[in-house]
Amino acid sequence: MQTLSTTTDTPFNRQIQVIRRDGSLTLLDVSRIRAVVNWACEGLDANPITLEAGLTTRLKNGVTTREIQDNLIGCALELCSPSDPDWRYVAGRLHIWNLWKDTLVSRGYQYEDYCQTVTSKVKSGQYDARLLKYTPDQLREAGSWINPQWDKDYDYAGAVLLTKRYLLPEELPQEALLSCALLLAVVEAPEKRMFWAQKFYKAIALRQISLATPILANLRIPNGSLSSCFIIGMDDNLENIFDTIKDAARISKNGGGVGVNVSRIRATGSWVMGKPNASGGVIPWIKLLNDTAIAVNQGGRRAGAITVSLDVWHLDILEFLEMQTENGDQRRKAYDIFPQLVISDEFMRRVRNCENWTLIDPYEVRVKLGIELSELWGEEFESAYQKIEASLDYELKLYKRINARELFKNIMRSQVETGMPYLWFKDTSNAANPNQHEGYIPGGNLCQESWSNVKPGELAHTCNLNSLNLSNLDWQDLPNICEIAVRILDNTIEITHPPFQASIDHNQRYRTIGVGVMGLADWLAKRRFSYSHLQEISNLFEDIGFYCTKTSMELSKERGAYPAFAGSSWSQGKLIGAKPVDWFLTHADDKQRWKELSEDIQKYGIRNSHITAIAPNTSSSLVQGCTASVLPCYSRFFYDKWAKGTVPIAPPFIKENFWFYPENKTLDQQIVVKAVATMQQWIDTGISMELMFNLNQGVYFPEEPARSLKAKDIFDTLMAAWEQGCKAIYYVRTVQRDSFQESEDACTACAN
Repeated sequence: MQTLSTTTDTPFNRQIQVIRRDGSLTLLDVSRIRAVVNWACEGLDANPITLEAGLTTRLKNGVTTREIQDNLIGCALELCSPSDPDWRYVAGRLHIWNLWKDTLVSRGYQYEDYCQTVTSKVKSGQYDARLLKYTPDQLREAGSWINPQWDKDYDYAGAVLLTKRYLLPEELPQEALLSCALLLAVVEAPEKRMFWAQKFYKAIALRQISLATPILANLRIPNGSLSSCFIIGMDDNLENIFDTIKDAARISKNGGGVGVNVSRIRATGSWVMGKPNASGGVIPWIKLLNDTAIAVNQGGRRAGAITVSLDVWHLDILEFLEMQTENGDQRRKAYDIFPQLVISDEFMRRVRNCENWTLIDPYEVRVKLGIELSELWGEEFESAYQKIEASLDYELKLYKRINARELFKNIMRSQVETGMPYLWFKDTSNAANPNQHEGYIPGGNLCQESWSNVKPGELAHTCNLNSLNLSNLDWQDLPNICEIAVRILDNTIEITHPPFQASIDHNQRYRTIGVGVMGLADWLAKRRFSYSHLQEISNLFEDIGFYCTKTSMELSKERGAYPAFAGSSWSQGKLIGAKPVDWFLTHADDKQRWKELSEDIQKYGIRNSHITAIAPNTSSSLVQGCTASVLPCYSRFFYDKWAKGTVPIAPPFIKENFWFYPENKTLDQQIVVKAVATMQQWIDTGISMELMFNLNQGVYFPEEPARSLKAKDIFDTLMAAWEQGCKAIYYVRTVQRDSFQESEDACTACAN
């Protein structure tokens, strides 16, 4: 092997010809390689000489510049470790250097002519023609905002994901982000358009705000759908069933995550056209949704993603829990959907008290008792359910009695084995719904953080998401960044192309958005806080909730309230989570501002019915260079397996704050539940809360090395999540022999 010479010109060097990216030949010039290495290491705790020494590509005639560059990347990745984490940024910069050089060869320039980039991409159909609402002079001014040095901020995982998943052919990172910002500002008044475009661009380019995958991937292309989350309801008739499947396909085509509630569908053995024992139940329709997710593969990027929700009282619930197991009739299996249980408070109380629970057929209850049980929650549900149980054997024939705790054990067993079903707490979520005057929420979305009213065939929940990157924000940044985040999403509603009419109608009627956060673990580590600092966490999320809500009120002054505002809890002076203002005067750290905000909302209205929702951000956080969502990092440092090998993953401040990053794989999940419950008070929709249980001995009980986690410990944690007001439980992960690894593609259909 030939390593770099310490001199720039030797007889050996003069004998080697290198193939450049355009195919031409040139003599090897070691000084050029050294210049790239120095550039990649600049400002980092990484010695360029160490990287030079690791270059092992055979420097022979015909070696390509890409081979040399790829070998440098491989060397940098091998040098990365918990004590030397900056090498992942060196590898990221070298990856970006490749992109810069490829772009220069293919189109003849890099960042020098943004106006030309826009003009040519609009002409070729790659860019949305609405970019030409900006004059050439405005496009040239916008191009002057670009700082190519911001491309150097990505580590290797972020750089690869950004280029692979989001960039168009012959497009550079800052061009993509600037084009998104310009399009997001296109609905602003002409005299304010450039002002807001620049604010949007800087917040996005400095990675203070992360755009959800559908926005970042689809915004620049013509007729792109920008919404992340959808929920549709399936009614109990053939026409609506197939309309729902078609709508799910349309959503999946555009990269959205789909939630489908099937609780209205009659159970197995129910009546069809007056014939008893004719219905096949919910499973055959779920199987069709399963196959739709596979067939409509989001433009070839990945398989579709659909979560199917079923109320826990449905007679098919036991088969629903078994539909992803290997045994049984394979014709009644659905391995590619994500099952979700809709859980009532009454069920959880019976689980706690070890009481019986009744499974019923919604069709029989509808026909014989006139009750549409799927629409009910809270006291109305409890009253109707008591009436149903009093009618057993007299009017109702199709039912099953089961111990509630035994059913919950079946649910837990499935979660430990497969990570699912998700649990969505119906009463908690509907009690916080500001639009109770117009309907109810049937279930959660794909990532268990966003939902609102749904009416089968009429209104499909549609939500647009972004996230604040707390790792790059200080407390004083929050008012400005929250304002920008809310304004971006409200503008998104105006420029998106929803995939079907019920989505269009919902978007306009409720104007649902979800400002989330990522990098909480980084924010805490920088301040030497832990997940047990509940007051500090509460203060942070109080500020986020306040500033986002206030911005939506200010937008209502400017643009008008959302159409369903009259009669909503907002119009009654209630605030986040439909809570009365007195709650805020008791629980808030800064009380008076909430009273004033309540009065302002009653006077001026509010622009968006739902404003905050915290998505999982598993992949987006890699691009943003921070920890995912609000959860602790899985591990302080690990290698993730990708198609081209292993990639080092670590939080951004790991070197200086190593011990202040708790590892979720060994953290008591009761701590996580308490922290999420604290945040949930200030978040008006939901939080994607994964729970991770380590099944190895001695992890949680160092005084008892032989003791491992028991089923009761997991049971107590799930019960605590419900009792403390969490709205949903996303995946339940388990760690065995430290074998768990995060997947690069986890939940890429929704916010990621």
